[in-house]
Amino acid sequence: MYCYSQRVRKQGRTELRRIDYRIGGGLLVIALFTAALSAQTPAPAAAAVPAKPPAAPPAKLATDGLNQALPKWLRFNGEFRTRFEGLGGLGFRPDAADAFLLTRVRLNLRVSPTSWMRFQFQAQDAQAMWRNAKPDAPPFEDTFDLRQGYVELGRSDNPLFTLKVGRQELVLGEQRLVGHLNWTNTARSFDAAKLTIKHGNYKLDAFASSVVVLKEGSFDKSSGGNDLHGAYGTIEKLIPNATVEPYVLWRLGRGTRTEAGAPGVLSRPVYGGRIVGKLPGSLDYGVEMVGQTGSVGTDSISAWAGHWVTGYTLPKVKKTTRIVAEYNFASGDESASDGRQETFDQLYPTGHDRYGLADQVGWKNIHNIRSGVEIKATKKLSMNSFYYAWWLPSRTDALYNAAGGVVARVAAGTAGRFVGQEADIQATYALRPELSISGGFANIFPGTFLKNATPGQAYRFSYAMATYSF
Repeated sequence: MYCYSQRVRKQGRTELRRIDYRIGGGLLVIALFTAALSAQTPAPAAAAVPAKPPAAPPAKLATDGLNQALPKWLRFNGEFRTRFEGLGGLGFRPDAADAFLLTRVRLNLRVSPTSWMRFQFQAQDAQAMWRNAKPDAPPFEDTFDLRQGYVELGRSDNPLFTLKVGRQELVLGEQRLVGHLNWTNTARSFDAAKLTIKHGNYKLDAFASSVVVLKEGSFDKSSGGNDLHGAYGTIEKLIPNATVEPYVLWRLGRGTRTEAGAPGVLSRPVYGGRIVGKLPGSLDYGVEMVGQTGSVGTDSISAWAGHWVTGYTLPKVKKTTRIVAEYNFASGDESASDGRQETFDQLYPTGHDRYGLADQVGWKNIHNIRSGVEIKATKKLSMNSFYYAWWLPSRTDALYNAAGGVVARVAAGTAGRFVGQEADIQATYALRPELSISGGFANIFPGTFLKNATPGQAYRFSYAMATYSF
């Protein structure tokens, strides 16, 4: 039972009014930004209709003039992104809401002194405005810092092998375990060495890495005590119309807690594989299975997860329409005192919109069903809408969000298994090749677990975003 005084209700109404003003302000900023950029393109002059439509010209970027003046081995470009987010029912509590504006600028410099050597640098500035929670810090804010900086060796015209050393993105498969996390304002990178070998239908990525720890106000650097190493393979045509991706990963860390609370050394081998392909009759499919073993101090590790999806693209339909059905599972810990850790570790994923647009559910201790539709309405407009439902495999373990953090836990296991449901919708429109806008809305309907473990308020998430490449 949760009781609120008249004073708290008045404060909540005042805060919600403030958020309404922020919503209007945030949407106005994005609208003015996109309108100003769209206005830079003059209306085309009238012309005779050609007998055959010409090919679409390449996108003209603001830096084209600069790059034409620079030597061919030196190139510069960038990206500006702004996103307004509105949230209601934070922590599944009533009168708990927020609304804020995120901005991100990326500046890229590429130096190619020879055909077999390239240097890439990416500086990034991420800022947040109007957030209730202070101070602003990653993943919302990280003032001007080096996000990528590496040297790449290997011929660009015939890349049988390439070696990339330095700060870089790591992207494996569908990014359910390792990805760049570009949805967040600060994103993710690794200090790593990666060797890529290609031969015919075979490709192998072998790497040793340490994740970069972001810290506002100081230079971002890897800690050296939280490492990820591995080998990721890609095999084409082993199965007709399919790609097979076997992999082995190894996560190492220091100071990880055992179930008894003592610090210990983490050693977590990860074994998995992914298959994606097409079937007759406009069907497609994807399967990924992952197992984890190892130890944390004196505790043993035994966890696993799976992802299964099938899609059907409607034939003979002008607007490309794909119907999707999906199931995801990740194990949870049955006992917090048996010296056996069974919660699946999702490592370093790009977890946004995998198990719900609101990002309140991650790939840990979860049963998840997902169904919906994806529509390519025009060359410029794409839309999708999905439904999600979630249950906890282990009642005594927690519900985890897309970042792997705990949302709610009832250690006694008395809150039930059914987490709840989500319905969401999104749309993306390309105003110009270098300028796109998108928006979306999600609503979580709490189930038995959330109603017992939290105040049980519905959670709402909305966003409007504009991205401009220059």
